[in-house]
Amino acid sequence: MSESNPLYPPLEPHACGHLDTGDGYQVYWERCGNPQGKPAVFLHGGPGSGCNPIHRQLFDPERYDILLFDQRGCGRSMPHASLDNNTTWHLIEDMERLRKMIGAEQWQVFGGSWGSTLALAYAEQYPSRVSELILRGIFTMRQQELDWFYKSGARNVFPEKWARLVEILPEHQRDDIIPAFHERLMGDDIERQLEAARRWSVWEGETSKLIPVDATESHAADHFALAFARIENHYFINKGFFEFDDQLLAQADRLEGIPGVIIHGRYDMVCPLRNAWELSTVWPEATLEIIEAAGHSFSEPETLAALVRATDRFADRH
Repeated sequence: MSESNPLYPPLEPHACGHLDTGDGYQVYWERCGNPQGKPAVFLHGGPGSGCNPIHRQLFDPERYDILLFDQRGCGRSMPHASLDNNTTWHLIEDMERLRKMIGAEQWQVFGGSWGSTLALAYAEQYPSRVSELILRGIFTMRQQELDWFYKSGARNVFPEKWARLVEILPEHQRDDIIPAFHERLMGDDIERQLEAARRWSVWEGETSKLIPVDATESHAADHFALAFARIENHYFINKGFFEFDDQLLAQADRLEGIPGVIIHGRYDMVCPLRNAWELSTVWPEATLEIIEAAGHSFSEPETLAALVRATDRFADRH
């Protein structure tokens, strides 16, 4: 690691495979680092994005036993872009199967963006299984958060990018795009599906950094975009499969005794900083670190440095 690159060196898994969920999925998992180290699970975003090799480098491989997995329907999990039996609660039970598979009584749960949603839902369901939470870019699936990014907020900061997103929709559907894209992403016309998927995916990719980038190459590839867009839209139209809108914050008392770090970019246009602030007010064991020169992306330099500091902080905690 160096000041310019806070990540640990690249590493390869020492074990990998597919977990048979018993209800139609083969969930890809990989295990890296020290098998005798502190157990940690990494939860990717989206939902629907999958894990990348760089995610392994957030943890000290000498001190951590790192498990990464691609959630149902995305990445290397099969079947690709499938929505059957694909809910927050199915993913939580997949996590429990994986925890038992590696023989961990407790593990550190690390999640960013949608991964923070899943991490909070898991911790509130199984608090005794969580040693710490490290969360980035807080998203709690409230209607106000969906409205910000898909209806009336971020479009005001990125009007030209919003115009590209919605130009495939008739005028009367452009102010409520989650159901409009749902109809296209779930239809039988594969070309129509892919066109909608590319636009949905690129919109998020090119609004995620403080200094916006062209996300066409990274987010418009058919294989990635189809899973990302279909699964995200499926979760969003079903409000995360939660019982009520404010569930994660309302049940934050279940996090009592779990230490954590909340890391959030000041200029996050995907998930506004208010989300992190409100979480910190109902979870006193957590430390909120606001990254002044960052948006939503985990790969922005100061955000990466903060994430590695957080995993280092807890590496020797038992």
